Amino acid sequence: MTDTATNPRRFIRHTADVPIEVRAVPGAQAVVQHGTNVSEGGLAFVSDACLDAEGTIEVRIPEVDPPFEAHARVVWCRPEGDRYLVGVQFLDAADTFRARMVEQVCTIEKYRKDVHEQEGRELDAQQAAAEWIQKYAGRFPTA
Repeated sequence: MTDTATNPRRFIRHTADVPIEVRAVPGAQAVVQHGTNVSEGGLAFVSDACLDAEGTIEVRIPEVDPPFEAHARVVWCRPEGDRYLVGVQFLDAADTFRARMVEQVCTIEKYRKDVHEQEGRELDAQQAAAEWIQKYAGRFPTA
């Protein structure tokens, strides 16, 4: 991720409506934030505080089993209303792929819940995944 005037979007970002836990390294208390998007290099989330650029944080997404955990470097922070949008870059390239998989799993779980609320149909995880893939996988951007 980058936030420079010459190349503001080096990577394509994908919406990620996922609660995440963010913790300053080392050992601070985790703060639950709201993930807004995942890109090839990292993710962005909304925060009550602006985090220091170049600082290292731990990112944890507890919505999946096992929970996704990764270290990331804060790349940028900018005001967004009365909060801040923070962009981070994963320190390990493999974490980018894992984050995309977590995003997809969370998207399918949201689909399962939406089908239940809107249509009254109860789907297990496999049924929801099969339906979601058939209907939407072609529109789910690849990294």
